[in-house]
Parts: sequence; C-alpha cells; structure tokens
Amino acid sequence: MDTSRPFPISKPDLRLAMLGMVDGNGHPYSWSAIFNGYSPAEMAKCPYPVIPAYLSKQPPSAFGIDGVRVTHIWTDDPEDAGRVARASLIPNILERPEDAIGQVEAVVIPTDKGHEHVRRARPFIEAGLPVFIDKPLVDNAADLRTFMAWQAEGKPILSGSCLRYAREFEPYHGSPESLGKLRLVTITTPKSWERYGIHALEGIYPVLGPGFLTAANTGTVDRNIVHFKHAGGADAVAAAISDLAGSFGVLGLYGTAGHARAAFTDTFTAFKRQLEGFVRYLRTGVPPFAFSETVELARMVIAGIRSRDEAGREVALAEI
Repeated sequence: MDTSRPFPISKPDLRLAMLGMVDGNGHPYSWSAIFNGYSPAEMAKCPYPVIPAYLSKQPPSAFGIDGVRVTHIWTDDPEDAGRVARASLIPNILERPEDAIGQVEAVVIPTDKGHEHVRRARPFIEAGLPVFIDKPLVDNAADLRTFMAWQAEGKPILSGSCLRYAREFEPYHGSPESLGKLRLVTITTPKSWERYGIHALEGIYPVLGPGFLTAANTGTVDRNIVHFKHAGGADAVAAAISDLAGSFGVLGLYGTAGHARAAFTDTFTAFKRQLEGFVRYLRTGVPPFAFSETVELARMVIAGIRSRDEAGREVALAEI
C-alpha cells in the first residue's frame, strides 16, 4: 500500500532503517556508524576487522550526517542485529523488516546480492518510502525491468557503488585533457562478478561516461575478465578475480597523450560521500546521478554474466 509520503522530505530530523545483512558484507556496521558514531569496544567485536580498523582512524567530528540517524535495524540472522545495534548505537531492533514502515522516513538495504533486491525492497517501495540499495541493484534482466517500472512511476530509488565517490579517482572523472583521448581503461576487484563487478564498473563509469556498447567475458566464474567497448572509442577491461584481495580498485588510464594510475584506499570517505548523496536526495529530490546510469551499469553487469555463460560471446547491451 502506497502511503503517499511527501518527497522530498522536509523534516529536519530523519530516521533511517538499516534492513538486511548477508555473508561477506559488513555495511550495516560501517554505514550505521558513519551516521550514528559507534562504540569502540563493541565495534572491536565486528567480524570484519577492516571496519573497526578504518573507523578508528577517523576523528569523532567525521561521524554524523545532517541530522540523520539510523534508528532501526533488522538483519537476516537476529543475533547480528543485536551486535550491530550495540556497535553502531542503533536504539531499535525490528522483528520483521516491514515493521520499519511508519517508523522511519527512509530505508537502507545494505546487501549486495542483486537477485534478492526486488524481494527486499518491494514492501518499502510499495509503501512510498525512499530506498537506498547497495550495489549491484540487480544481476538479471527481469529484476531490472521491475526497478525501471517502479522508477518510471516516480518511486524514489537510489543504488550504486562507493567507488563512484572514490577521492583517488575523482581527478580523472570526465577523461582529463592531459591524457589526450583515452584508448584503454582497466580496473580490478576481488570476489565475484555478480557481487563486486559493479565496483569495478562504477569506478570507470564517471571517467568514460555513458555509451558502453558491448561486453565480452572471456574468463570463468572465479576469474572474470570482461572487455567493454565504448562509443567514445575507448576499450575498458574490468577484472573480477575471486582472490584478488590485494588489488581492489586499481585503476589504469591509457591515453594518446599520457597515462595514469590510481588505487582506491580511502573507504571511509567514499562511503560517507555516498551516504551524503542519499541524504541530499532525500532532502532535495534531486538524485546524485541519473537513474539511466544505474540502468546502463546494471546492463553491463548482466552482459558480463551472459557473455561468460555463453562462452565469451560479445553481448550488446542493447539486447538486455
């Protein structure tokens, strides 16, 4: 049921619900802490040691965003909710995710399994709540069509990767003239194409902009090597290799007049910029980037899967 909540939201203080937690993803801890601050003693128990490590490097003034707090949490494993709530100072634990409706102004779905997102988001989108969904939005064409239909109806939906906001990549957004015409762009990520390929893609997308045409994945489930062609004349190669933990977010740019390399290291800043973008969207109704970009990126993810499943066939994004 659509409650027809006004959007953008004019209330000065906004309550968020953090809903869901899956294996290998600690965003409920880190994202909630960026909004709320955190308990160092409880955060030290976080099962993802990298999170307390990078949070501890920040001064207290780095935490908090524009009068917004995460006030409610639900996780797939109820025991996780208590641990996250204690670590990230969340006062309310929900028995069901749907119980957030009527209690908060917006919802964050911090899970990165694209095939689950329609199911997870549906109750809140249909209730008229703005939703931020972790990357990738989807990993299949049917679910992409569902989100496109919701967005066409005016439902407030935002999804993306923090690598769009990486300060290390920012100088190269828009293809700087000092490099001449870009002919090749490369980027790396660990883990699976289905869950982490979008990190690689959203790292290169602000560099080249829209206009990706085809994808050819000549790799395997564990070693995805995906070649994209771009209308601007550049080729891009995104590698998602399962055990490439030491090379997450390494960007290479090769142009007719120069070349450059950048490595993503500042997770906190990228996450905070990403969450600030969602808050601005809530307050202004203006998304930080066009939904058409999210659609193109989703097609790139899906094309990479389809090409791999079809023995490396070059897949046109237009067929998705």
